[in-house]
Amino acid sequence: MDTKLLLSKSQRVVIKIGSALITRDGHGLDEEAVQSWTRQIAELTAKNKQCVLVSSGAVAEGMVRLGWKKRPHALHELQAAASVGQMGLVGCYEDRFKKHGLHTAQVLLSHDDLADRRRYLNARSTLTTLLDLKVIPIVNENDTVATEEIRFGDNDSLAAMVANLIEADLLILLTDRDGVFDSDPKINADAQLIEYAHVDDDRLLSAAGPSSGTLGRGGMITKVQAARTAARSGTHTVIMSGQVENGLLRLLAGEQLGTLLTASEGALSARKQWLAGRLIPKGVIVLDEGAVKVLKDKGRSLLPVGVTAVQGEFRRGDLVKCVDHNWQEIARGLINYSSVETIKIKGCSSKKIEQELGYIDEPELIHRDNLVVTA
Repeated sequence: MDTKLLLSKSQRVVIKIGSALITRDGHGLDEEAVQSWTRQIAELTAKNKQCVLVSSGAVAEGMVRLGWKKRPHALHELQAAASVGQMGLVGCYEDRFKKHGLHTAQVLLSHDDLADRRRYLNARSTLTTLLDLKVIPIVNENDTVATEEIRFGDNDSLAAMVANLIEADLLILLTDRDGVFDSDPKINADAQLIEYAHVDDDRLLSAAGPSSGTLGRGGMITKVQAARTAARSGTHTVIMSGQVENGLLRLLAGEQLGTLLTASEGALSARKQWLAGRLIPKGVIVLDEGAVKVLKDKGRSLLPVGVTAVQGEFRRGDLVKCVDHNWQEIARGLINYSSVETIKIKGCSSKKIEQELGYIDEPELIHRDNLVVTA
């Protein structure tokens, strides 16, 4: 594999910055480091790279502001610290990006947002729209309302899920380590950096250890697990030090830095496998012969005009089966309209959706990126 080409050709990138890194191991926001990262992201944006920033540090910054020396265990105290710290964290980013003429957007997510199909689609649409507008989304877990059952557990996992959400080419996990080593370098002076590996390489989990710090909830092992999650949508991952001078620019110019963990499949292929096998259809839509041909032979999106009948109750973002007039399954995908709305617009051209509903969300009933042909 040509790793230089893989890195340099990555267009859509998720960058995650850890708590210890951004808060100088709990001593307050490292504004000089933030200035460096924002400058590099601004340069990448000018080169038409699309960057999403997943930043830890809200709880750690809140602890500094509140004068707490140890990370609390009580959930309500963590939520309070996150509320206080989020103000400084986002404000710092906004100020630095503004100096480069870039707008920022705060995006707070919980696990429920990505488990629910409708909210999943809404979150995806919001993030992709922001990227198209050259706005830098700053994503964090919604710590202030999350409960123990729905918390991501660490922002490495959140970053991986965001990579899945927007079908990123590359996930970059910035940490205070140089990457993944074959043994603990604090114990073994001869430990070697693993520069390149497939994401499912058995060496990785045995080599990675838990976090040794008190600020973050993750560690190297969560980064490897996050890389495996990201790989489900074909996203490659780099785990590297955030203290390398111009590290982001050098990496995306093709320089080998840290540990590169490669995924097996392209994003679309992996995503469509997920659509085909991991969700339960909530309804059925019957297609005419023209729509069947377009889906099977041309790989296009499904438009309302090709639908003849609707069965079942479903909401925007639910998985539905597409069948022909003999009820043979042709495809399945995430639908952009509810069953009630689909009934109203079936057989209509996309130009008439607004006329029938009084509004329009999408011109397609199912976009080709959210559809897999199964026939």
